[in-house]
Amino acid sequence: MKPILLDFPTEFTTDRLLIRMPMPGDGKEMYESLTSSIEDLKPWLPFAHIDQTEEDVEANIREAHLKFLSREDLRLLVFLKGTGKLIASSGLHRIDWDIPKFEIGYWLDSRHTGKGYMTEAVQGITNFAVNELKARRIEIRCDTRNVKSAAIPERLGFKLEGVLRNDSLEMGSTTKLRDTSVYAKVF
Repeated sequence: MKPILLDFPTEFTTDRLLIRMPMPGDGKEMYESLTSSIEDLKPWLPFAHIDQTEEDVEANIREAHLKFLSREDLRLLVFLKGTGKLIASSGLHRIDWDIPKFEIGYWLDSRHTGKGYMTEAVQGITNFAVNELKARRIEIRCDTRNVKSAAIPERLGFKLEGVLRNDSLEMGSTTKLRDTSVYAKVF
């Protein structure tokens, strides 16, 4: 099977959200969202430690657009339905089309936390992966200390399959190791 030949929607909605593939021109709004959230993201995400310009973010969005089209990685941007405001980035990563299996990653603009948007988005993305992409396995991985991130798979019925001890370096450190929780749903 050649994944590039797979046809599936590039956007879908939930009750309050529009979730779609990245498009050229999304970089400006993504840059603003990142800038407002960077301190909250630094403990958990490697890209938060890279100084990026608005142009860098636009280039990254365009690369994500191409990877979506080639089916290598399916980044998804999350917008509020009513206003069209970008509030989060998520997607289906570490894809194995033979199974098919995916890992959902996510981060939410700090100005929009505490409203259930990320839980709603992850449920929508899970439904999309199962219904449109015929997913048999979906994983969510996060630092064991990232309580807010872990609450989402727990709320949505993902099972904690285990903890990968000393799995990676702690963000911003060259010596401290961190543990990673692996949550999954199988279908």
